[in-house]
Amino acid sequence: MLFWFIGTAVVTIWFVFGDPAFDYRLLVVGSVLPAAVDAVFGGARVLHSVTFSVALLAVLMLATSGRKPVRRMLLGLPLGTLLHLVFTGAWTDSQVFWWPFLGAGFDGATHPIAARGWWNVPLEVVGIALCWWVVRSAELRSREGRDRFRRTGQLALPRR
Repeated sequence: MLFWFIGTAVVTIWFVFGDPAFDYRLLVVGSVLPAAVDAVFGGARVLHSVTFSVALLAVLMLATSGRKPVRRMLLGLPLGTLLHLVFTGAWTDSQVFWWPFLGAGFDGATHPIAARGWWNVPLEVVGIALCWWVVRSAELRSREGRDRFRRTGQLALPRR
């Protein structure tokens, strides 16, 4: 399940910030990172905790103090991981979501994607539709649009 997280993250950031200079590349990486990494461990782990995303954001903000261009580029990663928590429903497992504050172990916590079962199918279809809208709206079907995205991470999405 990738398109659900990518589509919802990109559309959410576009809708909330509407910043034409936002770098969406690390947002996309951050939106799928918890699913990919925690799947290796067979269930929800550290990356599905709010602690991880907040710590990642704090480290980024401290490490890039006074370096706005770098901060602006890297900000997509923690925003992506936070949006992953929202759109995966990670808060439904308090033990994992509030790790380590409710305990240090994960006690066989199921991966939220696996726990959702067949509901992943319609969500992924919605994600594909959102990604298709982004491709069409941001002119990613043209070579120029794709080159701009590869070079800058920017999407020429419509103004709100």
